[in-house]
Amino acid sequence: MIVRQAANVLEIMEYFAQAKKPATLAEIADHFGWPRSSTFNLLATLSEKGYLYEPRRRGGYYPTPRWLTLARMVSEVEPLPPWVHALISELSAETGETASIVAPSGVMAVFIDVVESQAPIRYFATIGHRIPIHASASGRALLLQYSKEERDQLYRKIEFRPYGASTPISIEAVEAELRNSIARGYCQSFGDYSRDLAGAAIPLPIGDRRLSVVVAGPEFRIGPKVPDVAALIARTIDRLRPKTAA
Repeated sequence: MIVRQAANVLEIMEYFAQAKKPATLAEIADHFGWPRSSTFNLLATLSEKGYLYEPRRRGGYYPTPRWLTLARMVSEVEPLPPWVHALISELSAETGETASIVAPSGVMAVFIDVVESQAPIRYFATIGHRIPIHASASGRALLLQYSKEERDQLYRKIEFRPYGASTPISIEAVEAELRNSIARGYCQSFGDYSRDLAGAAIPLPIGDRRLSVVVAGPEFRIGPKVPDVAALIARTIDRLRPKTAA
């Protein structure tokens, strides 16, 4: 369930991130198709709270640095170790595909760090991108870190939809794929959620944080190499992970 008012605030920030310039009330309302009155109330509230200001009189609104200050304060509490970003940077450079760090978010898996491929045809992923936890290699690499009881509780909340021909659409199918993943030593996906997309993922627990690392790209390019990519991920983790890291 999405709370519309909260979503509108986030959409406004994403709008400014893409526009990279001030915008008037009319421009924002027209862009989203919102009523002028509710758009004014939202912008006025953000302005009163110190999150928007008017750089020039009648020149439109723009975010204040307060957003950046809050984001920095939040990110500094539990940052990813530097070697984790180095991991996906190396994996992306060596494979030519998009490499990401993924964390659980309820029934979804969310991308918390991404290094995109430079290829014209590639997997477009951004920080904050969410995918069903059961219907992706990266998500199943997270599920492998759950106890059976935790997975059973989560399964009750999942809507098992056939996103693709190979999507596991039952608890039994997901559990079977997890067993297969343990046997082969990595999780894989061939169009399970996104059509023509393949990938390999491995669990990456750090302390008590459940994370996974995934390399994904167009199936025609990475599909035949998934076992080799998975082996590369494992070797790179072993080389970069500090010996004292949990």
